[in-house]
Amino acid sequence: MSSTLEHSQVHATFVVERTYPSPVKDVWHALSDNDARDQWFGAGEAFLTTEKSHDFRVGGKGYEDGQWHGGPRSVFNSTYTDIVQHQRIVFTYDMWIDGQHLSTSLTTIALRGDGDVTHLSYTEQGVHYDGLDSVEGREEGTGGLLDQLGAFLTASP
Repeated sequence: MSSTLEHSQVHATFVVERTYPSPVKDVWHALSDNDARDQWFGAGEAFLTTEKSHDFRVGGKGYEDGQWHGGPRSVFNSTYTDIVQHQRIVFTYDMWIDGQHLSTSLTTIALRGDGDVTHLSYTEQGVHYDGLDSVEGREEGTGGLLDQLGAFLTASP
């Protein structure tokens, strides 16, 4: 007897905003520089990365493959489509868990500097496949990453 997977898709948009007590050049550096990005982007000790790359330029790709300790294998695959220094980063990305395609997203990070303060707006427009992922979970995870960015910025000398 064969069973068929019921395919579905849920489209959603969410916006997460943060204000950081750092000049826009420092926030930009944390987003764009590989070494700085490695300090805050990801799940830390809970995740064993087996392959990673990050080519920050229009047309450049980002890739991270790894496994949660005792849990699923995760793949993040992105492409930068627009970069305006100190103002805007636009990229698409796909998420996979244990070989199943969770989602495809279009993301815009907009920065606005105000002296020694930076306002960041993160907008994600996504399609989540086959009930494998939730928009609420993705928004929560994104908020956590942006909080990690904030902690990195305030810990940096």
